[in-house]
Amino acid sequence: MIVLLAAAAVFALDVYAVVLVLLRAAVYRVHLYRPMLVNLGLSFVPVPLSLVAGFGFLLFVHYRSHPLESASVLEGVLAVMALALPTCAWLLMFPNSVYLITELNFSHRVENTPVPLWYDIVQTLALTLSGIANAILSLAPLQMFVIIGQQNGNQVTVESWVFSGVVILLGAVGVYLGRYLRFNSWDVRHPVSMARKLPSHLRERGKGLEALGFVITHATLVALLYVPLFLFAWGSLVAAGL
Repeated sequence: MIVLLAAAAVFALDVYAVVLVLLRAAVYRVHLYRPMLVNLGLSFVPVPLSLVAGFGFLLFVHYRSHPLESASVLEGVLAVMALALPTCAWLLMFPNSVYLITELNFSHRVENTPVPLWYDIVQTLALTLSGIANAILSLAPLQMFVIIGQQNGNQVTVESWVFSGVVILLGAVGVYLGRYLRFNSWDVRHPVSMARKLPSHLRERGKGLEALGFVITHATLVALLYVPLFLFAWGSLVAAGL
């Protein structure tokens, strides 16, 4: 029940953000800023992917725990693929959720816009919070699956925190790559191009330090929001006997 309520709250926040973006164009007769809607849609994609990856993880753990129960090599390969493919897809899409933090630069506002500043503040804040909420909603189930897969009772394991910490850190790196080098999740198809642009960018004066500061501050913000919410959700599930 707790999980369903949390998911419903996040979905409501997503819808609210979409409504505000649409109303901005309709009420104030300005151009609809479609990139916000696209970014919001992309920020939600990791949520269903995390569920698929989680079940793939449990399937892999089951196979690993029972390797002699007439499991064929093909079944083993399928178990690995069931874990690896959705997990990689989820990890590639995860930065799209926390990326919405960067919308707070108000780049969509133009000079002499009829839209009041207060409206854009609420709209953009709702958009940002929805992205962070999507990130938390997609990461928390996977950390729970990691805990369950370790068969360590109701204890939140160090390994699960390491997993979440690495994901949050990689998410911040992805946001930096998206904002400053304009990389998208699907640019992984062109690793050579990425390998050329990134070193060249970081060699520019001050860029390396800026990148480090960006990643640390963004990752810390997400972690400070994620940790207490995850502990509350996990504690509620344990108390409910789930």
